[in-house]
Amino acid sequence: MRALRHGCGLVVCLSAISCGGGGNSLTAPSAPVTPDSNVVSVVVNGGSNGVVNSLLTTVTVCVPGSATQCQSIGNILVDTGSYGLRLLAPALTLSLQVAAATDGNALVECTAFVGAYSWGPVAAVDVHIAGESASKLPVQLIGDSRFPTVPSDCSSTGVPYDTVAALGANGILGIGPFVQDCPECSVSALPAAYYSCTAAGCTNSTAALASQVQNPVPLFSADNNGTIIVLPGVAAGGAASVTGSLIFGIDTESNNQSGTQTVLALQPSSGTYPGDLTTIFNGQTLSGSFIDSGSNSIDFNDSSIAQCTQATGFYCPASTVDLSATLQGVNGISVAESFSVANAETFFAQAGAFAFPGLAGTNSAAGSFDWGLPFFYGKRVATAIEGYTTSVGTGPYVAF
Repeated sequence: MRALRHGCGLVVCLSAISCGGGGNSLTAPSAPVTPDSNVVSVVVNGGSNGVVNSLLTTVTVCVPGSATQCQSIGNILVDTGSYGLRLLAPALTLSLQVAAATDGNALVECTAFVGAYSWGPVAAVDVHIAGESASKLPVQLIGDSRFPTVPSDCSSTGVPYDTVAALGANGILGIGPFVQDCPECSVSALPAAYYSCTAAGCTNSTAALASQVQNPVPLFSADNNGTIIVLPGVAAGGAASVTGSLIFGIDTESNNQSGTQTVLALQPSSGTYPGDLTTIFNGQTLSGSFIDSGSNSIDFNDSSIAQCTQATGFYCPASTVDLSATLQGVNGISVAESFSVANAETFFAQAGAFAFPGLAGTNSAAGSFDWGLPFFYGKRVATAIEGYTTSVGTGPYVAF
């Protein structure tokens, strides 16, 4: 969950800085959407909160087994750095039954971000995205009023992300390279993770794998071995909006074939940094690096680049800085990646502009390089799920 925490930590900062009405002269890139049963449209347009570089889509959830008690929810963040569907309870109109913990009490989860947390019960839904469906998917209902008291080991992690204003979206669709969000929670009751709750309070609890909030893609009947995000390139000055595609499955349909892209194997779930790869930058070997559509910026540490005075944590060089780094998978394959760092505050001053390839910031995690959404512009990025096979290998891997 490190990628999710870091990405959502930046959402709040960006939301506060980049909101604004009115138009601008920026031209939106052409949309690469390919309509099909395994394709859903994704958009970067600021959503309802004016968040920069936030990749959003729409999901439909239903009361399990019902074809009529359903709700389509937009403004859902697409996040390749986390696992599972998390919905803001205030955005839901459905009545959903809370799942049971291993002792029969209510199962509630704390999801820790950088300096913040989300708190809410687990409930099952039938989820529909494009033509794909998953039945009885465990999801987290963030900010559910039925469980107002947050345990101290959860609340001490920071401020609550339990509103649209705080989270910057109506929910998070975690489609990273693993299935469950906390495999170790199935054997140990960890702090700030899963809880067994009654009216008297909550205690740390284990959570069976089948009960945990989990990536919905492996539960699809087909197109279930991974995902592909396709976004057009964005001019250096940015764009008002960008439209692209989220394709389900790899090598399962004519529209998701692997081709000749570079395949970088990720650390397995048993690794030191699960889901991560290595980035070599400025003579540093950063083995805790990751590619994450849920992060708004490319985050790394370079003391030679001026930081912003108002947009804390972001870079504001006097002129655009062109850089390069090498990404290396655990399979030994490497690829060089060029990227640019532009002045964040200059871009934020452009009202109505929400797609910015030059957005970059510092990284608080040692040994880490976060390739956020700017990395995805102009690319076709595949994420294969651990244990699932495609024509070019077995997950977990990323390919682009």
